Amino acid sequence: MSLSPDTSPDPAARFVGPGAWRQGWRYGLLGLPLAFVALPLYVVLPNHYARSFDAPLAALGAVLLAARLFDAVLDPWIGRWVDRLFGRSHRAVLSAGAVSGVLLALGLWGLLFPPGAVRAAGTTVLLVWAGLLMALTYTAYSVASVAHQAWGARLGGTEPQRSRVVAWREGLALIGVLVAAVLPGTLGLGATVSAFAVLVALGWWAWSRSVAPPATPPRYSAAPQGLSPLRQPAFLRLLGVFVLNGTASAVPATLVLFFVQDRLQAPAALEPAFLGIYFLFAALSLPLWLKLVGRIGLARSWLAGMALSVAAFVWTATLGAGDTTAFLIICAISGIALGTDLALPGAMLTGLMGDLGERGQREGAYLGWWNFAAKLNLALAAGLALPLLALFGYTPGTRDEAGLQSLTLAYGLLPCALKLLAAAGLYLLIIRRPTVVSTPLPNPLKAHP
Repeated sequence: MSLSPDTSPDPAARFVGPGAWRQGWRYGLLGLPLAFVALPLYVVLPNHYARSFDAPLAALGAVLLAARLFDAVLDPWIGRWVDRLFGRSHRAVLSAGAVSGVLLALGLWGLLFPPGAVRAAGTTVLLVWAGLLMALTYTAYSVASVAHQAWGARLGGTEPQRSRVVAWREGLALIGVLVAAVLPGTLGLGATVSAFAVLVALGWWAWSRSVAPPATPPRYSAAPQGLSPLRQPAFLRLLGVFVLNGTASAVPATLVLFFVQDRLQAPAALEPAFLGIYFLFAALSLPLWLKLVGRIGLARSWLAGMALSVAAFVWTATLGAGDTTAFLIICAISGIALGTDLALPGAMLTGLMGDLGERGQREGAYLGWWNFAAKLNLALAAGLALPLLALFGYTPGTRDEAGLQSLTLAYGLLPCALKLLAAAGLYLLIIRRPTVVSTPLPNPLKAHP
């Protein structure tokens, strides 16, 4: 294992200009398998258990909610632990990522292929197995994700530089999602798990050879004491917008396969096409959004993406059986809007941590709460949307118009309302209100070059 010798104050500068692609793929490649595994964990798994194992929606939603809440609650502690690992050495961070990758591969296999004895024991045992294994798998995913994100956040840089660091990670992540969207329907779930194991090994290898962030000075190697991220008003404002926007995305992510199969009654062969178009256009849109960031900044570019998403999703309320072409267009437009959600909020958070004097000290603590919020969105989407749909008469495979209308409202219009609230928050709390730094901590990278 070798680390790049670069220890300049802003290594993110190496992500712009000639040869930047080398640093981009080395750092960003791990994002590919992490996003790859997220699709079966958060999108395929609920549908798989409901249809393959006849798990009741209400019970399945409760298990998903409990497992995801457990995972989300751990994230702030995982973030603080990652900060301590950075205080020890970069190799300690990479070692934690390696162990997490192994646990992820084993956990994914156990979730998608429960042992015969577990399946034969009945629904209750199956759901207990799924809940326990999800808790382990989600935790491993959290450790790898927070460590990888904190590494990128510690690279520093200007707005364009930070956005490119995040864009490399999220752009390669989109390729991972595209592969994960195609593999289950073409080569099967077994090939999906095997492919993930290979990709996570390659991603970790590339990460170990990427440009390293500046080392934490010895006097700051222990977890620094300062204000909790939750006591920083500027962070809370950004986090609130992130939560609303993330919930708006999490609801349709949980329900998309139900919508495609029951509302559109689309052939199974088209399911990979819908997901593939969505994520392909998100990846293709990233260079365009990055150019817009250079013109109007991160926050206003994100606002433009929110507006585009609402414009696309309102259309879903008019769709019915057979409207697959229209839905493909919606997938493409909403995919373009997704590019802002992936690349820009993280870059805004990195800049905020620099403004608060936290760079090189507590990125993990902030990212822990950030990921907690992201996972809370997913937990609430599964834990609330599925039981509510069951309450209002929807069951998988139904052709009852009242049940299908409930599915349409939950999938299409509820996310629009949440997205509009997020857009209002972004404009009023961030764009129109300058960042107010609360009790900034001394930056050790400036005090100890």
